[in-house]
Amino acid sequence: MPTLEDQLRQLMTDETARLRAAPDLMERVVRADRDRRRRARAAVVAACVAASVIAVGTPFVYLNTGSAGPAGQRATTSAVPEPPAIDDLPPVRTEPEDLGDLGDGREFGHVRVGYLPKRLVWGGSSVDNGDSYSTSYFYKGDDEGSYRVGIFMWEKTAVSDLEERLQRYRDEEEGQDVTVGGRSGYLIVTNVGEDGMAGTPTLFLKLADQQWAEIFFSPVYVKEYSGPEAVTAELKKIGEGLTSTL
Repeated sequence: MPTLEDQLRQLMTDETARLRAAPDLMERVVRADRDRRRRARAAVVAACVAASVIAVGTPFVYLNTGSAGPAGQRATTSAVPEPPAIDDLPPVRTEPEDLGDLGDGREFGHVRVGYLPKRLVWGGSSVDNGDSYSTSYFYKGDDEGSYRVGIFMWEKTAVSDLEERLQRYRDEEEGQDVTVGGRSGYLIVTNVGEDGMAGTPTLFLKLADQQWAEIFFSPVYVKEYSGPEAVTAELKKIGEGLTSTL
């Protein structure tokens, strides 16, 4: 006669035998893991896109945009390649470096600003990309992040990019070569018609062999002047007052 211990052992054996994995258990585990990885990738991609969007409420933005497709081009459906593994995704972009506290803004990077139009003060913001950097000026009481006059500096390795850009302007017969204070430069109105703007009067000025300054007025600030000649004269006056410390 089996003992109680034998009966318990047999009962446990029978129960264990009935505990069989469902036929599709492995498939469900793999599918769940794939879905989890896909959601994680989507979250990372979304973060990358969000970090790359320029805030609409910040007018002082400097971008070098590439060529876009023709307007109104229809989107076509095509096979979308499987996104890379999470470990292969690029890191989320962080905010660009700035130049720190510039005081009155009359000296930044490798340049000194000798002249600014009346009432203009440092706007409190700047961008430092190493061989290119910028800052701007506005009136006291203007919205934070806005600007009236901006100065963008191109140095060393960044100069070749600017020279290519200036050559495109020359090839397209936009703007004109000028001489300001004995230094060569290029005068042009950029962004004409973009977002309904009248354009941004801009003076490029060579300060040294490996250094150029780009001085530009906001379309709003331009309205304070009597006409293009007055704007050009003021741009040149700012350019004449720039001193390289490179």
